[in-house]
Amino acid sequence: MRPFKYTRANDAVNAVQIVAANMRSKFLAGGTNLIDLMKEDVMRPDELVDITRLNFTQIKTISDGANKGGVTIGGLAKNTDTANHPLIRQNFPLLTQAILAGASGQIRNMATNGGNLLQRTRCSYFYDTAMPCNKREPGTGCGALEGINRMHAIFGWSRECVAVHPSDMCIALVALDAVVNVQGPKGQTRAIPFADFHRLPENNPEKDTNLQHGELITSIEIPKNNFAGKSYYLKVRDRASYAFALVSVAAALEMEGNRIKQTRIAMGGVAHKPWRAMEAEKFLADKEATEANLRAAADAEMRNAKPLEHNKFKVELGRRAIVRALTQAMNGGRV
Repeated sequence: MRPFKYTRANDAVNAVQIVAANMRSKFLAGGTNLIDLMKEDVMRPDELVDITRLNFTQIKTISDGANKGGVTIGGLAKNTDTANHPLIRQNFPLLTQAILAGASGQIRNMATNGGNLLQRTRCSYFYDTAMPCNKREPGTGCGALEGINRMHAIFGWSRECVAVHPSDMCIALVALDAVVNVQGPKGQTRAIPFADFHRLPENNPEKDTNLQHGELITSIEIPKNNFAGKSYYLKVRDRASYAFALVSVAAALEMEGNRIKQTRIAMGGVAHKPWRAMEAEKFLADKEATEANLRAAADAEMRNAKPLEHNKFKVELGRRAIVRALTQAMNGGRV
């Protein structure tokens, strides 16, 4: 690990100003991803700004504004506390399921919500500093494009990068139409719809999000919805625990009898960002909840997939995962 300066921030304004003034500085919260990357010499910040004492840990109901009746979760709230909070378990069980599907209990106890949104890809070429990687070192090439790409993207990739986003939590948040609140270096704030928070690689795969340098995630808002009774997070992986998704699906439904009033579907393990399955959602709007319609919706989504040499299996796996997740969501999350 390379030498770095350590600073403990007194307040949010102080933290943001310090980071904004130094392009090689990073916020430090749980550190469950950043410290590992520093140890592997993948990331080389020369200053870490400790934000663990800032007051962004609350989880509470939103009492006014556009998302009244929804919930706000602090950017520094721990993943475990978020998953187990009564407001989340009762009203947004999809988020609880997704968080608990990720990492290990020890990591969830340390990791923060804001850090979860900002974690880097687990692509082996990104972690191996002897290999070319445009995300780690722009302009060097993508080792995974012609290499072993079993774990990699089938949607939205470019010649510059075929890595996938690693988070489970983020798949649920994009399905739930969440909004990310951030604070800038001059005290300005802005709200970013979750679907716009992460980026596809295009020609700048080193940019994972649309955050500006120095912007701090203060909270995440989830609007009120009617999905609590019929939602499910399905994660398909190589082993039962502590593994990243080959394919995951967050599915949520609002029903009127056997008719699908509205649905939300998002996928993980398939793209550089949490992938909202818009084609499947459009197909199911105002349809009967039949197996044939679920299969047709999955077909509509997966027909646009562009698999690589070693991950062609993800197309059929994704198709089946969408059907299974929707079926289990309709059954109230029961397997």
